[in-house]
Amino acid sequence: MPNATCSLCGRQADTEEAPITWMTSLENGRKLLYCDQCARENVRSIEGKLDSAWW
Repeated sequence: MPNATCSLCGRQADTEEAPITWMTSLENGRKLLYCDQCARENVRSIEGKLDSAWW
């Protein structure tokens, strides 16, 4: 299995499972992962339930 990968910047985790500091989002039926840095930079959009296309 591939390592967990951030959907925005492409950063890869050291394991298959996303680290606890990463965020998940469900957009158009797809589960997306965001690393801690991307999640912090886009927290308002994520909490506002905006699709990542709007960021």
